[in-house]
Amino acid sequence: MNRSKAEAAWSALEAHHGTQGPVSLREAFAADAERAASMTLTGAGWTLDASKNLVSDATLEHLHALAHACSLAERIEAMFTGEKINTTEDRAVLHTALRAPRGSGVVVDGRDVTEDVHDVLDRVTAFADAVRSGAHRGHTGEAIRAVVNLGIGGSDLGPRMVVEALRNTGERRLDVRFVANVDPTDLRTNLRDLDPATTLFVVCSKTFTTLETLSNARAARQWCLDALRDEAAIAKHFVAVSTNADEVAAFGIAPENMFGFWEWVGGRYSLWSAVGLAIALAEGGDGFRALLAG
Repeated sequence: MNRSKAEAAWSALEAHHGTQGPVSLREAFAADAERAASMTLTGAGWTLDASKNLVSDATLEHLHALAHACSLAERIEAMFTGEKINTTEDRAVLHTALRAPRGSGVVVDGRDVTEDVHDVLDRVTAFADAVRSGAHRGHTGEAIRAVVNLGIGGSDLGPRMVVEALRNTGERRLDVRFVANVDPTDLRTNLRDLDPATTLFVVCSKTFTTLETLSNARAARQWCLDALRDEAAIAKHFVAVSTNADEVAAFGIAPENMFGFWEWVGGRYSLWSAVGLAIALAEGGDGFRALLAG
C-alpha cells in the first residue's frame, strides 16, 4: 500500500463529504431512473443495493479510489493465498481454507493446508456419525444421548449459535448443550438431568490450559468417575478439540479422540474447523459439510 496515495484518497473522500448537503432519496430516485440498477452489485449469491443509502455516484467513485489506494484487492488475494498478513504474530489468516475444496492449493510454508483440513474434517464427521448411529458407545455399552460442549469464547459462541440456529432443520438424535461459565452452577444446571453413562463431553481448548474450560472439564470428569467408578470411562466419554496432545493424554482422553486445528484459525471463524464438532454431532456429518458448503 502506498501510504501517501491512501491518505490523499481519504482526504478527498472527507472533502467530498463536506460538500454534501441534505440528501433526499425521493429526489435522488426521481433525478436518476437508473439509480437502483447502477448502484446494485451481485456476486456469489449475494446482492448489495447501495441505492437506498445517502450516497451519490461521486461518493462511490471516491470509495473505489480509496480501496484501490489501500491495495484492498491485493490484500484480499494475499489472505486467500496464505501470506502471513497477521504481522503481529507472523501468521497466515486462513479461515477461508476451512471451507476450501481438498487440494485447492492454499499453501502455507510450502504445504497445501487443505489436505490437513480435510483429513481432520473426515475424522470429525466420521466420529460424529459414529456417535449418532450408536457405533461409539459409552463405557457401560449404552448409546450416547447427550453432548456437552465445554469451551469459552470462540470455542463456545460459534458452535452454540449454529446449533441453536439449526435446531429445527435436521434430525436431532442427540441433546447438545454448551457450558462456558466458570461458575459451577452453569455446569451443574446442565448436568442435573443427564446420565453419566450416556453423556459425551467435548473439551474445546487450543492449548488445553484455558482456566474456565479446564475447571469445567475437571468437574465433569469427576462427575463421570463418581458414577462410573472407572478411570477407563474417561476415554469413552470425553473427546478434545485441541493442539496440546500431551495435556489431552494426561487428562485421560484417547489419542484417536483428539481433533486438532491450526494457528491460522481465528476464534470467530473456528466453528468451521474441529471446533465445530458439536455442530457435527447435532446435525450429522453431512449436515456439517452442508454448513461448510454454505
